[in-house]
Amino acid sequence: MAERTAMMNSTQTDKYAYAAQEDRSAHRTRLSIPATLRPAGGKKIQTVVRNLSLSGFSATAISRIPGSTMCWLTLPDQDALQARVIWWEQGLVGCAFEDLLGPMLYESILLRWQGESVYRG
Repeated sequence: MAERTAMMNSTQTDKYAYAAQEDRSAHRTRLSIPATLRPAGGKKIQTVVRNLSLSGFSATAISRIPGSTMCWLTLPDQDALQARVIWWEQGLVGCAFEDLLGPMLYESILLRWQGESVYRG
C-alpha cells in the first residue's frame, strides 16, 4: 500500500512539473491585486500580484527572497495559497504554487479583479 501511495505521489509530482513547464508558454494574465506574501520564517509583507496563471504568479518584493523558499500568498477574501520561490529579480518575485489553482478559482479571481488594471495578454 505504501509503495502504491509513493508511486501515486510521484505521478502527481510529475504531472505538476509537466503542467508547470507547459504553462510557461500558456496563458498568463497581467493584473494588479493587492495581497500579502509571507516567506517561511518571515513576516508578512505587503505586495501586489503582477501576473497570475494556474501554476504561479509574480509579485512585487523589494527585499530579496532566496529561491526555493516556501511562502504563502494571501489575496483579499481568499485562503492563503502555498507556493515556492522560483526567482527574484529587481524587486519582483516569481513563485510556483505547490498545487495548481483550480480553473474555477482562477476564473473567479480574474473576474473579481478585472477592470482597467487587468488585461489578458
